[in-house]
Amino acid sequence: MKIEFAAAGTATGAIAAAVYDNDALSDAAAELDTATGGAVQRAISASRFTGKAGQTLEIVAPSGIDASRIVLFGLGEKDKRTASVLEKAGAAVVQKLLTGGETAVTLRLDGETDAEGAARAGLGARLAAYRYDQFRTKLKDDQKPSLATVIITAGDVDAAKAAWASWGAVADGVDLARDVTNLPPNVLNPETYAKKIEGMAEHGLEIEIIDEAKMMELGMHALLGVGQGSEFESKIAIMKWSGGPEGEAPLLFVGKGLTFDSGGISLKPGANMDEMRGDMGGSAAVVGLMRALAGRKAGVNAIGIVGLVENMPDGNAQRPGDIVTSMSGQTIEILNTDAEGRLVLADVLWYAQDRFKPKLIIDLATLTGAMLIALGNTRAGIFTNSDEIAERLFAAGTDSDEPVWRLPLGPDYEKHIETKNADIRNIGEGRLAGSISAAEFLKCFVNDRPWCHIDIAGTAMGGMNSKEDPRQPSWGTGWGVRILDRFVRDHYEA
Repeated sequence: MKIEFAAAGTATGAIAAAVYDNDALSDAAAELDTATGGAVQRAISASRFTGKAGQTLEIVAPSGIDASRIVLFGLGEKDKRTASVLEKAGAAVVQKLLTGGETAVTLRLDGETDAEGAARAGLGARLAAYRYDQFRTKLKDDQKPSLATVIITAGDVDAAKAAWASWGAVADGVDLARDVTNLPPNVLNPETYAKKIEGMAEHGLEIEIIDEAKMMELGMHALLGVGQGSEFESKIAIMKWSGGPEGEAPLLFVGKGLTFDSGGISLKPGANMDEMRGDMGGSAAVVGLMRALAGRKAGVNAIGIVGLVENMPDGNAQRPGDIVTSMSGQTIEILNTDAEGRLVLADVLWYAQDRFKPKLIIDLATLTGAMLIALGNTRAGIFTNSDEIAERLFAAGTDSDEPVWRLPLGPDYEKHIETKNADIRNIGEGRLAGSISAAEFLKCFVNDRPWCHIDIAGTAMGGMNSKEDPRQPSWGTGWGVRILDRFVRDHYEA
């Protein structure tokens, strides 16, 4: 979808205008009411539309204007209007018109917000327009998107375009993260995923792929053990963006990329196993973030690194009871082959912190079902050895509508991964503190560098909650791109 910006007075396609709480018309809505002989106020009076944030009301074929329809969108209380409210408004308008036959809509925001707010409305529009239809060959015309262009009127058009250059890149990153999460596992495997990442070099990223032979040299037996039952070779993909001062330590983002997780020998139940194509949601967030940073020419040095593996139960698969030696030299007793993501991250984290000497490390993973029990699907859990990182991520999550909640780490939880047979084991004690014991496991491989683990098991997939938030129309959510982009732009760019 194209997002364009124009001066006040522009009107192409449908016209969308704001209404505030208690039916308070914006200037644009008042103009439309006058031009249509009071049709706007009559429509509001005949409906339950009150101007509450997120509401929409469609008026078809109004007399007195050329537009085929008017869409009123609520912005809530005027003095409490935020960028999030504007995003949701842009998204709600697109959701209303996306498949309705209209090809363009003019979103009247001149006089209602500044250039940044106009750009954020554009971001909401783009997020709502996402579709994953590439494998649907029998869509009827009325099921296909017709809306192709959103024109947003702004007081300062040049400033709005400049702001959109940044936020449009974030939309590109979220779309990419959603795409790779949604792809079926017979299309996206570690090898094809690595090739897709190689194609990101066209955006200015420096790409490096590590194969199994090199991993074997490096002693990455924790990662290699997970993939040894798959027909596809495991890969590690590195994406480097050098937008900050030369020689400055980079920010390091690490993602779990299980393109399919059967559970291995510890086979998962059959019900909903198809959703394990999304077990690479952490890697999707990192890939999408790096696309966003490159797209907006972020003034920071950043490295994204993802471990791409498939966990399958063939005759060569890893067994419960195996003991493997990680790249760090620590030995790991495998008690459950379905606790595999932490094994992949163990070697990737150790390798990345040792090679790149980062300023900080943030890893993302759909790591534990226990996270859904703890926090549901509206917040991700964070575990960190840095209060500063925790505070900054919490603020970034609030600002980006990708909220997080901090959970504890400590010696009382370290004992959960103790074993008499190796240095550590890959699962904790029964059902107790499953997400925390997984984070304690990862902490063993960051070498005391500033680090945060984000468990996105509840937020990376299963979206489809567009009734609650029209920005989220997809099963693969792309969660993580926006919070991390905000984290970077607010605290680490030159």
